[in-house]
Amino acid sequence: MSKTIVLALGGNALGESLADQMVAVQSTSNAIVDLIAHGHHVVITHGNGPQVGMINVAFEAASQTYAHSPILPMSVCVALSQGYIGYDLQNALREALLNRGIEKSVTTLITQVVVDEKDPAFDDPSKPIGSFFTKEEADELIAKGAHMKEDAGRGYRRVVASPQPIDIIETPSVRALLDAGQVVIAAGGGGIPVIRQGNHLKGAAAVVDKDWASARLAELIDADLLIILTAVEKVAINFGKPEQEWLDFLSVADARRYLAAGHFAKGSMLPKVQAALHFAESRPGRKTLITMLTKAKEGIEGKTGTVIG
Repeated sequence: MSKTIVLALGGNALGESLADQMVAVQSTSNAIVDLIAHGHHVVITHGNGPQVGMINVAFEAASQTYAHSPILPMSVCVALSQGYIGYDLQNALREALLNRGIEKSVTTLITQVVVDEKDPAFDDPSKPIGSFFTKEEADELIAKGAHMKEDAGRGYRRVVASPQPIDIIETPSVRALLDAGQVVIAAGGGGIPVIRQGNHLKGAAAVVDKDWASARLAELIDADLLIILTAVEKVAINFGKPEQEWLDFLSVADARRYLAAGHFAKGSMLPKVQAALHFAESRPGRKTLITMLTKAKEGIEGKTGTVIG
């Protein structure tokens, strides 16, 4: 049966550099087209961790040259990453579709995600971005209003907030493109974080978690299934311990119990399970699948992966 699916690509689907990305999107696209060929309507989201860091570092370095280029706001860095990741991904998808005899347009949407300026995350920025600085350099930047934190003995880095997504501005456009039979790439890198100020949308110095943004987008477009892709085939409790257990299915109650018990690592599986749970309980019948990209088709068929719902 045809489903509307939001497919959240993990970092391993895009590589760590521009050269890696151009290679990675080829195999990534073939796996996505497997789903499209089975009649599913697919919206693709993706991370941008390495990419947005490279953009931020490049403009930091340029600002220190004779050209005195400006350091770009984080919202603009996210927008740039959406553009060039989308460019590679939509071209690779178009080619993979045509190779299967499927004529479908692929569109990348520069997507804005509304966050609350009163979100507690803004009071405690914790997401490190960009290059490393000495203590003296960090103090100078702090005096100019930057938030800096020491990072594992390697120096100081700028940190930004990671607030929760409230709304996605381009939701009607995503729906319209889906209704037109197109493949949509949206909310890249968690979306460009913006704050509503009347009719104006102000960019925020933040990075929205891409799994949370994907769950919110799936909810807003009334998707049947959210697929969060990661480096492992299934979710496990007691990961890395002798009593490790791979999970085929998690009820909402079990997911909450395991989260409370601290089974999932912060910055790794924790936000994925939290976002998966949020979508699964947003309406009866909604489910989230967590698995590897190469296992997504089998996961939809119920043969592997961890289903939450």
